[in-house]
Amino acid sequence: MNSLENLSVKIFADGADLEGMVALYKNPMIRGLTTNPTLMRKAGIKDYESFAKEVLQLVKDKPISFEVFSDEFKEMRRQALKIRDWQSNVFVKIPITNSRGESSIPLIRELAKDGTQLNLTAILTLAQVRAVADVLVPELAAVVSVFAGRIADTGRDPIPVMKASKALLSDLPSAELLWASVREVLNIVQADETGCDIVTVPHDILSKAIKLVGTDLTALSLDTVKMFANDAETAGFCL
Repeated sequence: MNSLENLSVKIFADGADLEGMVALYKNPMIRGLTTNPTLMRKAGIKDYESFAKEVLQLVKDKPISFEVFSDEFKEMRRQALKIRDWQSNVFVKIPITNSRGESSIPLIRELAKDGTQLNLTAILTLAQVRAVADVLVPELAAVVSVFAGRIADTGRDPIPVMKASKALLSDLPSAELLWASVREVLNIVQADETGCDIVTVPHDILSKAIKLVGTDLTALSLDTVKMFANDAETAGFCL
């Protein structure tokens, strides 16, 4: 592997920093963008719709996902239809449940029948993937976001889950499996090796990946030694 460009998986940038989103959008290696309410809050966004529309003035020809934020399904549906109509490249993120653990599957079924491009999010179990697969429309573009990083946070290997998820979506030619919650550069490669269609990557990890993937390890070792030496000198250490 010489660079990220050799991978088959599509790399999406995940963030809410407008300057960073625009810069990554212009990079041909980045095939799409995602964001969510948590990232937007951390970025200091106060007006959801104004921010989204500012982004969409610049992001025209790559898919981008915006998430509903209501906890009530009726209001989720209203928000989803509004977000859907902002621009043709928009996918609407729907969490697999609300905060009370009530299933979003009836809403997902309804929105899919309405022709809404969906990104189903916060999925961690095969039962959830199976439920989503049962209600998606085969010809409708959809993204199934399985949070592999959060699975790994619990000490479980996410790779078998991702492979099984891909199999569950095999009868849906327009549905794509997304490896979500990337924690390190290696996860991008793992997403590719397990057959995921998309991997969504935070801006800081993307910067590291773009810089380091394919780097000669001997050269990287030398850079590490130089870092230690420079930091020791700067600190004025002595024994």
